Amino acid sequence: MSSELTVLTTAAASIGFVHSILGPDHYLPFVVMAKARNWNLGKTTLITTLCGIGHVLSSVLIGLAGIALGLALANLETIETIRGEIAAWGLIAFGLLYGVWGLRRAYRNRPHQHWHAHEDLAHTHKHTHQEEHLHLHESSGRLTPWVLFIIFAFGPCESLIPLLMYPAAQHSLSGTLWVATVFGIATIGTMLVTVLSLSLGIKKVSLGPLERFSHALAGIAIAISGMAIKFLGL
Repeated sequence: MSSELTVLTTAAASIGFVHSILGPDHYLPFVVMAKARNWNLGKTTLITTLCGIGHVLSSVLIGLAGIALGLALANLETIETIRGEIAAWGLIAFGLLYGVWGLRRAYRNRPHQHWHAHEDLAHTHKHTHQEEHLHLHESSGRLTPWVLFIIFAFGPCESLIPLLMYPAAQHSLSGTLWVATVFGIATIGTMLVTVLSLSLGIKKVSLGPLERFSHALAGIAIAISGMAIKFLGL
């Protein structure tokens, strides 16, 4: 391995770690959804990994296509900027819609009392309609991972192409693929460690009376992470 490729490999690992840990969109959506939907660690790991692969692979394929076609770096950066806009607005829209759904569900499932009379005996009991809307919960639960995957597939790795792939392409295709692989492993590995660590911690936190608002709170958190990308450039 040449000294230049060694430097690029080190940079790929470092940039993959830093860009993931500084971007709340890389872990916050998975943490809050795992809490709201009570995903186990296996499901959380699978969904996070697949979304991470989609996130990295989309930029790798665009970078390889640009290198093969001899496109100017500026053209690829424009494409990545557009994809970033789509991903940011996608997170914001999904978070807001999910939050509204969560509020509606919390309102329907608010505890309330029913009076029952049995001959000479009358009594009340608390009751929710959660069971009546379980089919809606299951349906949205199957859809949520796919929505996240599509949004992450649009989300670009802004630094990958200009800082790593194009310089590596000056040496060899194998070097370019190697650098992209190191970056991907660092990115997805950082996502997994962060998501699983935070998920294990947040599972121990009880929301008490706010538990029925967990979906609404998750939607708000996802929307905020999208806003952080769009307006703060995180």
